[in-house]
Amino acid sequence: MNIIITGAGGFLGNQLARELQQLGKLHLQPGEPARISRLTLVDQCFSDAARQGFDSQTIVEGDIADPTFLASLISSEKPFALFHLAAMVSGDGERDFDGCMRVNLDATRSILELCRAAGSRPRLVFASSLAAFGGAIMPPVVSDSTKLLPQTTYGMTKVMGELLINDYSRKGYLDGRAARLPTVFIRPGKPNAAASSFASGLFREPLAGQPCDLPVSRSQGVPLLGYRRVIHNFIQLMQCDPALLGDDRTVTMPSTQFEVGKMIEVLEQIARERGLTLGPIHDRPDPVIERIVAGWPIGTEAARGESLGMRADDSVRQVIEEYLDDFGTSAK
Repeated sequence: MNIIITGAGGFLGNQLARELQQLGKLHLQPGEPARISRLTLVDQCFSDAARQGFDSQTIVEGDIADPTFLASLISSEKPFALFHLAAMVSGDGERDFDGCMRVNLDATRSILELCRAAGSRPRLVFASSLAAFGGAIMPPVVSDSTKLLPQTTYGMTKVMGELLINDYSRKGYLDGRAARLPTVFIRPGKPNAAASSFASGLFREPLAGQPCDLPVSRSQGVPLLGYRRVIHNFIQLMQCDPALLGDDRTVTMPSTQFEVGKMIEVLEQIARERGLTLGPIHDRPDPVIERIVAGWPIGTEAARGESLGMRADDSVRQVIEEYLDDFGTSAK
């Protein structure tokens, strides 16, 4: 089986590809698992680090909003399954409405149409977001039954993707499922344009001895999920029996509610225990980021996701220690 991952040049897509490469198989049908005969990793560009460990035939660079490019990927081999992670993130989406619509909505519909044309009802996992929720009606803790009212263009396009996946699955064109991700941490490398980027920078830069500008209040609550659990949950969702999903194909991932100030305290404690010198954290409020983050929920109720085998983190300490084990103190 060919497993296609869009957004594979990004951190999560690349980590997912490496985990699938190690697993070598997926349980997509009753009986024997399907062997992963090929990985097709798709993104606009790949860094040298993202390419490491993959051959040149596995890496495919191109614009997913180009239907011709997409068709060359999806029609090349059957059977296939697809993880669709590529997207323009929240901050960029607010600055570039047309680009966000093109990448997040038009390209997603093109992918679904190509899956439909394949005629094999392929399985697809779509990365959605808690940005699907918002507005005055939003409760502090959201669940799969919470009304959707996104307050960003990014969030709106994610809701549209969820609805498309429900309907394409209802019609039998594909076997789709979507995962609403909370803020994912700790991402190595340079910060991206997502409003949630501070949640990784808060750890990554100080651990590398570099200063960090904190754009939100230390009393801000955020629902977070460590990258290892995100990868585990993506794979669980891909493998789960479609009968367990019913007519609602979108599942809110479990998360843990953290307060920014308390996370800083744990980071400082771990640094003392390990003899690390942290870079300084400067409180630099950013009204735009504060407004976006204040419009997000501070927690999730994810009993449905947990029933499918998804997991949250035990603690912020767990995620920091895993990051140090995997990436050390380098922010490269």
